[in-house]
This record gives sequence, C-alpha cells and structure tokens, in this order.
Amino acid sequence: MTVEQAIHPKLSVRGATKVYNTRSGDLLAIDRCSVDVLDGEIVSIVGPSGCGKTTLLWSMSGLHGLSAGEVLLDGKPVTGPNPDISMVFQNANLLPWRNLDANINFPFEIKGIKPDRIWIDELLNRVGLEGFGNRFPGELSGGMQQRAALVRALSFKPSVLLMDEPFGALDSFTREEMNRLVEEIWLDTKTTIVLITHSIEEAIFLSDRVVVMSPRPGRVANIHTVPFARPRSMEIMATKEVFDLTNAIKQEIVGNQQSRYPADRAAAPSQSVQTAAQ
Repeated sequence: MTVEQAIHPKLSVRGATKVYNTRSGDLLAIDRCSVDVLDGEIVSIVGPSGCGKTTLLWSMSGLHGLSAGEVLLDGKPVTGPNPDISMVFQNANLLPWRNLDANINFPFEIKGIKPDRIWIDELLNRVGLEGFGNRFPGELSGGMQQRAALVRALSFKPSVLLMDEPFGALDSFTREEMNRLVEEIWLDTKTTIVLITHSIEEAIFLSDRVVVMSPRPGRVANIHTVPFARPRSMEIMATKEVFDLTNAIKQEIVGNQQSRYPADRAAAPSQSVQTAAQ
C-alpha cells in the first residue's frame, strides 16, 4: 500500500448506518460501518445471513441512501447512481425478449450513448461468449448468463465493480470457473472490486482483504488480509494456510452469532441457531 493510497482510497465508507422503516417498526440494518477500498483492490464482505451485507453494497452503489454516514468515490460523495460504479446482481437480470447483444446494448440505449463494440467484443471473447450475440437468455446456461451480466457491467469501463453474490446459484465447478475468470479480467483491467459472498473460500481466492461483518445490525467486526500472490491457482485452496484462514474467519462468524444471542442459546440451542441465521 502506498502512502497516497492510504490517504486517498478509491472507495470509502464512513459511519454507514441504514434504518428501514417497516410496518412493525424501525429496523437497523447496518450500524456505523467504515471501510476503505484501495484503487485496484478486490475486497470481499462476508458475514451471517441477514447481517446487512447487501444493504452495505447497495449503499456503495448509490442505489440505497444512508440514514447516516457517507460513501465517497475518489473523495467525492456518492449520492445516487454513478457511471463510474457498475454492479453485478445475484441474478443475471437479462431481458428474455432481447438477445445477448441487445441485452448488453440496452443500458447504452437508455443513456443515449454509443457502445464501444470493440471493447464489448473483447470482453465477450474473454468470457467465452463470442458468437452467442444472437442467442436469447433462455438459450444460455446459468453460467453463460452470469458471464453476460459481467460483460454488461464491465462494458462501461467502470472504475469500481460491485458484485452481490453473483455466483451463488451456480454449481461448484462453474463457480470456480467464474472465480478464475474474474481474476483473469482483474489482472488485465485492475478494476476495483467489492464482492459479497457466502463462500469464505471464494472470498479468499479472489480477495486482497476479507471484511467480516457481525450479525444484524451489521458492523465491521474484523478485516483479514489475504497473503497469497497473484495469479492464484486452485491448488492453493488445499493448503494449510488457506485452511487456517478459512477456519479463522468461519469461527469468527460463528462466535459473533453466538455472542449476539446468548439468552436464546441457553434456553433453546436449536432455536438460537435458526434465529441467528435469519
């Protein structure tokens, strides 16, 4: 980390707090979350289900306003959707009546700007979708649809890419393939990436740092540095170093859950586990 990176992070979250007003009362989703993401860094966010990971990510994108705190991109407040920030969602969200090329071009049509077809064709070739431009989403596998969503997100050449559990619905083989693909693209573009994942192994394989969040209301409980050089091979995932780091993060998440619900755990262990997972 250079001194300039430390002083001027690419993306900075400061005291992010989000309260949702529901029919049953106010719900504090995240509470005073602060984290800096350096230029060209990959950061993963992990934590128990319902801890506010997605709320935090959507706040970074400008799609969700904060109740308190702020998000800064290159030192400037993010107050709404930003052309320098792109997002890949849990589902590919491809329009079924449009073919692949038309789906990728759709955001450009909305903005009234011309797509960079040379760059898009390069991305399609990189992700193995060259020649599939006239195919409709229903003709593509789940992995191919997520690749298309990745191309669409990168087609604008964003400086920050946010990814909300994009490979969670894929089989393990395809998921590993997508992880390798993301790393390959990152090695070429050095796009700053923030990834939400439930897979600690995925977080370790892809990330420079892993942020661990506490149960709701989500807070930053710890940040782990991943000490493995790039490019990374799948073989490192079988090493003792990865096992130890995976276990440390897993035990941290479990420990945070248990400390969050001590009374429930003492009264009814099975109920405590169920409550903590919500």
